[in-house]
Amino acid sequence: MSERTSGEVLSPGGPVGEQGAFGHRLQAYRRRAGLSQEAAALRAGISTRALRDIERGRVQRPQARTLQRLAEVLELSGDELAELLAATRTGPPRGAARPRLLILGPLALQRGRAPVPVTSPMLRRLLGLLALKHPEPSTQREITDTLWPAGPPSSHQSLIHTYVSQVRRLLDPGGPRTAPAPTVVRTPTGYLLQASRSQTDLGHFDELLAQAERLHRAPDPQAAYESLTQALRWWRGPVLADADPVLRQHPAAVVVNERRVKAVLLHADTALLLRRPEEAVPVLWSMVNTEPLHEGLHARLILTLGSRGEQAAALNVFSRLRDRLDKELGIAPSAEVRDAHLRVLRQQLPRAQHPDRPAPAGRTAATGPLPAQLPAMSGSYVGRLRQMRDLDALVSPDPAHRSHVMAVVGAPGVGKTALAKHWAHARREHFADGQLFVDLRGHSPLPALRPGDVLAQFLRALGAPPGRLPADEDEAAALYRTLLADRQMLIVLDNARDAEQVRPLIPGARGCAVVITSRSRLAGLVANDGARQLALDVLDPDEARRLLGSIVGECVASAEEEAARRLVRVCGGLPLAIRIAGANLVARDTGIAGYCAELAGDDMLSRLRVEGDRRSTVRAAFDLSYLALPAEARRMFRLLGLMPGPDVSANGAAALADTTSAAAAELLVTLTDAHLVRERGAGRFGLHDLVRSYARELAGAQEAHAARQRLFEWYLYHADAAARLLYPAEPAAGPSAGAAASAALVFSDHGEASEWLDGERENLAGAVPQAAAAGFTTLAWRLAESLHGFLSVGMYMGECLKVATAGLFAAVADGEPRAQAAAQLRRAECHWLLADRAQAVELFGSALELARQADWADGQALALRRIGAARREDGTARREDGTVRPSGERPPPPRELTRHGGASGTPEGVVGLGLIH
Repeated sequence: MSERTSGEVLSPGGPVGEQGAFGHRLQAYRRRAGLSQEAAALRAGISTRALRDIERGRVQRPQARTLQRLAEVLELSGDELAELLAATRTGPPRGAARPRLLILGPLALQRGRAPVPVTSPMLRRLLGLLALKHPEPSTQREITDTLWPAGPPSSHQSLIHTYVSQVRRLLDPGGPRTAPAPTVVRTPTGYLLQASRSQTDLGHFDELLAQAERLHRAPDPQAAYESLTQALRWWRGPVLADADPVLRQHPAAVVVNERRVKAVLLHADTALLLRRPEEAVPVLWSMVNTEPLHEGLHARLILTLGSRGEQAAALNVFSRLRDRLDKELGIAPSAEVRDAHLRVLRQQLPRAQHPDRPAPAGRTAATGPLPAQLPAMSGSYVGRLRQMRDLDALVSPDPAHRSHVMAVVGAPGVGKTALAKHWAHARREHFADGQLFVDLRGHSPLPALRPGDVLAQFLRALGAPPGRLPADEDEAAALYRTLLADRQMLIVLDNARDAEQVRPLIPGARGCAVVITSRSRLAGLVANDGARQLALDVLDPDEARRLLGSIVGECVASAEEEAARRLVRVCGGLPLAIRIAGANLVARDTGIAGYCAELAGDDMLSRLRVEGDRRSTVRAAFDLSYLALPAEARRMFRLLGLMPGPDVSANGAAALADTTSAAAAELLVTLTDAHLVRERGAGRFGLHDLVRSYARELAGAQEAHAARQRLFEWYLYHADAAARLLYPAEPAAGPSAGAAASAALVFSDHGEASEWLDGERENLAGAVPQAAAAGFTTLAWRLAESLHGFLSVGMYMGECLKVATAGLFAAVADGEPRAQAAAQLRRAECHWLLADRAQAVELFGSALELARQADWADGQALALRRIGAARREDGTARREDGTVRPSGERPPPPRELTRHGGASGTPEGVVGLGLIH
C-alpha cells in the first residue's frame, strides 16, 4: 500500500542519510512493510489515532508493549528494533532539522528525516523551478510562466512576492542552526534558491557524476564505477515526476534528465569493462522504460544481457526496439544498436567475471558444466523492493542474520514465481556452484511431481552417474545432501503443493539457499524446518501503474494516466491480471480507456485472458487453487462470494453455509492457507475483488438463494436484538413480524451488542439493498428499520440514507403501507440531520400522506411535528387562509394532532419513536 506524499520519507539507506526521530523512523518501516496506518494499527491492537500520533511525533516514548507489537507487525530485525529504542531515548540527533530539497523523482522537502508537507500547487511549482535552476537564478518571466501557464492574473507580481515569502517559511528550519539554511533571495532579474549543493539531491548527483568523469579519464575504472553507482542511487524517478507538464518539460529539466542518461550510459560501459554486467541490467531496464526510443540505452542493455548469458532476452530487446522505431518513427535501428545485436549473435562479448573463491578443504571438484537451470526472466520487473531485501537474508554476509530456506507464499497470480526468478537472477553471483530449478506442479493441470522424481533430476544435474541413482527415496535424499555438503548452490522449488513435497529437497549444507514458492502457507516448514515465510500481497497502486507502463510502454501509459490507474484498480493490483491486460492492449493496439470500458461488467474474468493461450487467464489460475480444495471448503469458498460487505466473521460464514461456527472457522483456515481468503482483521475474513467475482460465478442459483436468505435472517436476528438492547425507547415503526427472542439471549451486554454492530456495519448496510434486489423484501425493510437507530446515532448518514431508501423500495415491493411510511420518515430524518431542510420537509409531507393511508397515528404525528419545526425555523407562519399570522398570535394545533392526541396536542408515543431530539 502506497502512501506517497509530497514529503515522502526515503527508506533507510537511501539518499537521506541522517537518522530521524522515532516517529518518522517508524513511519519509514511501516511504508517499507507496505501497510497503511489503519492496517498496521489493527494488527498491533492499537487505535489508528494512537499510531498517527506516534508517527507525527506527538508521542516520543510509547509504551514498551506497544513498541513490541509494532515491531512484530512490521517484521523488524533486532538491530532495527534497537535503533527504534535508541531513538525513543535520545530523540532527534543533532542536525536532524537541516532541510533538504529532493527533485530527482517526486518533489519532496525534508527536514532531517521528517517530511515537510508542501500541499499548495503554486508553492510546489515555485519550489520545483527554483531547485531545478539552482545554482542559477530563475527570471521573473520564468516564474510567471511556470505559475500561470494559461496567462497570469493582473496581480501576479504581488502574488509572486507572497509565494516567495511562503517558500522561505517552508525552508526555515527554526531553532538553533549548525549550518546556513537554504532560502530564497531576490536578484536583479528574479529569484535564486540560496543553498549549498549538499542541500539538494541534484547537487549531490552532479558532484558524484563530475567525480566519476574525472576518475573515468584516469586509469581507475573501479573508483569511477563506485561514484556512478552512488550518483544513480539519488534518482527516485524522472526529475519532478509529480509536477505539472510545464515544469517537467522545462529546458532545465530536460538537461537534468539528459545528465541522468549520461550517467547510466557511463555506468553500463564501466560495468562491462569490469565484467560486472549483471549490476547494470536493473538500471538499464528502468531507463529504457522511461526512454523507450533511446538507442544508446537499448544498445547497452543488449550488450549487458548478452554478457551475462541471456542471449534470448538481449535479442528480444533488439526486436522490440526495431518494431517500435519502425512503427512510431519509420526508421531502422542505428549502427550502434545493430552492432550490439551482431555481437550477441556472434557471441563476441566478455563474460561476467566472478571473484575467485577457494574451494573448501576436502571438496571434490564437480565434473561437467555447472547447473544453471533458472528460467528466462520476464522483459521487465517493477516493485517488490522490500521483498527483495527480505530475500537478501539468504545471502547475508553475517551468519547470524542469514536464512537457509525462504518460502514465498501468496494468492494465485500475485507474482510469487516472478519474484523468485527475478531475485535468483539478480543474486546468482553469490552461488558459485550454480542453480537448480524445478516446477513441482503443486497447482497445475499436470500431476504434481513426487520428491523422488525431483531428486533423480537434481542428482543427474549434480553429476551423479545415471546408472547409479538410488531407487529408494531416502537414499536418494541422503546422496543429494552429500553432494551439496560443501557447495554454494541456489535451489528454487517453484509451485509447491505442501511441506511434505519439498522437505526431502532441502539440503543440509548451510552454504546452499532454498527459495520455495507456493499457494499454501507452508506453516509446517516454518515451525519444524526453520524456514522464513515471505507473504506476497497485490501491488500497491504506484507499483501496479509502473508494471502496466513497462508492458505497454511508459509513453502510452502516461498519455492516458487516469485510465491507466483506473485499469490497475480494476485488476485489483494483481500482477497476473495487469500483465494479461497489458498484453491485450499491445496486441489490440487499443486505448486504455476503451479497454477499461470493455472490462466493465460481471464477466470481467472472461475478458482477462490472452487469446490462443489457455494458461494466460486469471480464471485458469484460480481454477487450480479451487479444484485442489476439499469439497466442503469449495462450498464455503463459493458462498463467501455472496458476502454483502468486505469481510465476514466465522459466525457469519456459519450462517452462510448452514453449519456450526467451529466448522466454519476450520474451513476459513483451510481457505486462508490456500491464499484464497485473507484474514483482514482479528477474526474477519475477506476475498480479493477478482477472487470474489470468481467465487460468485461458481455458486449455483438455488445454492446462492438459500445461502443469502440464511445470512440475511442471521443479520436481522442480531440487528433487531442489538437495537432493542441499545435503543429501547425506539420501537419498530413498521408492522410487527411476531414475537422476537429476548435481546439478552443474543448479546450479554450493551458493549457486546455495540461491538457487533460496529464490526458488521458495512455488511449490514450492504445487506439491505442486496436483500431487496434478491427478492427478500420483508427481510430488507425490517433490517433497514432495525439499523436506523445505530446508523443515525453514529452519524453514518450516507449509509443511513442508502439503507432507508433501499428499505422504502422493499416496502413498496412488499405492499406494506405502514412500512413505506416508516421508511419515508427515516429518509426525511436523514436529510434533516444533513441540514437539507427543504428536501426533509418534502419527504415528511410524503410520509404524512403514507401514514394517513396506513392509518398510522404515530407516524402522522411525527411528520406533522417535523413540518411544524421547519416552519418555526423559517420565522414565518401563515393562517390556513394564506394570510400572514402576527408574531404574537399562536397557531391552532393541527387537526391531526387534536384528533390523535390529548389536550396538549402531543400524541402519545411520539417522543418514544426516538426521532425527535
